[in-house]
Amino acid sequence: MTKRKGRGTAYKPLLEDKEVKRWYDNVARGSIVTADVYLRRLGNFCRGHELTPRKFAAKSKKELYKVLLDYVTELEDKELTGSYITSILKALRSWLGHNDKVIQKKIKVRDSGIHPTLKDERVPTPQELKGIFLSGDKKTRVMCALVAHSGLRIQTLGSYTGDDGLVVGDLPEMKVKGDSIAFEKTPTIVVVRHELSKAGQRYFSFLSEEGCEYLKDYLEERLRNGEKMKMDSPILTPKTARKPFISTTKVSHAIRGALRKSGFQWRPYVLRSYFDTQLMLAESKGCVLRDYRTFWMGHVGDIEHRYTTNKAKLPAQVVEDMREAYSRSQEFLQTKVPELPKEEELKRVFRTELLRMSGFTEEEIEKDSLCNISDEELRDIIRNRLVGANPNNNHQKVVGMDQIERYVTEGWEFVTALPNNKVILRYPS
Repeated sequence: MTKRKGRGTAYKPLLEDKEVKRWYDNVARGSIVTADVYLRRLGNFCRGHELTPRKFAAKSKKELYKVLLDYVTELEDKELTGSYITSILKALRSWLGHNDKVIQKKIKVRDSGIHPTLKDERVPTPQELKGIFLSGDKKTRVMCALVAHSGLRIQTLGSYTGDDGLVVGDLPEMKVKGDSIAFEKTPTIVVVRHELSKAGQRYFSFLSEEGCEYLKDYLEERLRNGEKMKMDSPILTPKTARKPFISTTKVSHAIRGALRKSGFQWRPYVLRSYFDTQLMLAESKGCVLRDYRTFWMGHVGDIEHRYTTNKAKLPAQVVEDMREAYSRSQEFLQTKVPELPKEEELKRVFRTELLRMSGFTEEEIEKDSLCNISDEELRDIIRNRLVGANPNNNHQKVVGMDQIERYVTEGWEFVTALPNNKVILRYPS
């Protein structure tokens, strides 16, 4: 008998029935998560009604319809949400359909489209996201960044069973050199292999400069602790070494912990919604195309249709155009506050611009280190350049704003304005 891959053992004995096992395996081929959920739903129903799955499926369609109607009433009396009841019905219908017992009559569930857990949920602001980042350890910070800044699904970081997940080789522009991590390009590409893609198709996204910093910090700590990283080494590792990869459940738990520490009751998935929302804002500002945003989130769109014949590899110019678009959009995603220029840097920029406006070339400024001279020396050389050291060659003059009218009436012409509320005037030759 094939070993069950899912988690949990409460309803594992049900799989000893060959027909239940066939149904379970068929659902699992689409999603092991769905198969486990359906098995639990079926097992819970059968236990509550003192039935086996076979006896349940053996009833007539008329009887089954009545049983399901009564079960919905029972669940509604327990004040379970409509969306939860609908998911239970879906599992039971799946088992009945496997046994050729398709219930055609509609079973109505009150408020089936309402999700109470989403009622008060919203995406965080960049400032709130910063707090979430800082509430977790280095590994959790990387998890949050990969979801919020790359738009990856949680199961991409680590599979449901903990047997697969993101590996070093999935970041082809990241290089491991001794005890250090380096990125050839940032934002850097993050490849999602088809095994980790919900749609079953390979695609890629990008990780922001901020995310690369978090990832570098986390991986370098592991390298310093003696870990030898290879192309197939997991990006995220579990605390225990029973399996090489961290599971989806553990990733969700870690992200949820960071959210709770930050004072939010949101689901971990809200970070992926942050990625989508912030890029929508970037799109409205003309920073990124909608097709790119769709592609990075792993949805099948126009780009995927256009290039599927080339083994899912996009032309280099398209990849680089995507990188530029993502780079332009980083200001909407990142939580880093851009550093203001330091006082000395501002002074240097101001002096350089003033010298350029006075007629000095870049070569003259660099060669004579004009940005490093004293304020008095700077005033002298600018005055000499503008007015001229020779009194007989006095064709230009620096005057205050209140003197412009008098000089213009005397025939002087305006040249340019200076940052200190003065202007340069020239007398025609």
